[in-house]
Amino acid sequence: MPFIHLTKDNLERTINDNEIVLIDFWAEWCGPCKMFGPIFEKTAEAYPDMVFASCNTELEQEVSASFGIRSIPTLAIFRDQILLFKEAGALPEPALLELITKVKELDMDDVRARIAAEEQKNAEQKGQEPN
Repeated sequence: MPFIHLTKDNLERTINDNEIVLIDFWAEWCGPCKMFGPIFEKTAEAYPDMVFASCNTELEQEVSASFGIRSIPTLAIFRDQILLFKEAGALPEPALLELITKVKELDMDDVRARIAAEEQKNAEQKGQEPN
């Protein structure tokens, strides 16, 4: 299942049931999207161990809104249900491949520890704020 069309019905399952998920947010009228789409699909073929999801922002407005998509194309990348990357702009193939390599090399235990530390810091700061 390397390439799927993302909808509100399969969004949660797609992210929760797969280690690495890349989402391409696009629209039919978007020129840069048309340039990035073939790169995204070609890359999907090279990485059958990952899920590459395509989300048409015109048809899936609820999904787009939940991600705060304001500009397209936008690429979002999850690993272990953690959003690691979300950025607008059409990436050239070498940049996409480099990004995938970096995501695969991440120490997710370290990422989770950093998230927990940041959440703890934020909780402590909220506790210090006057009422």
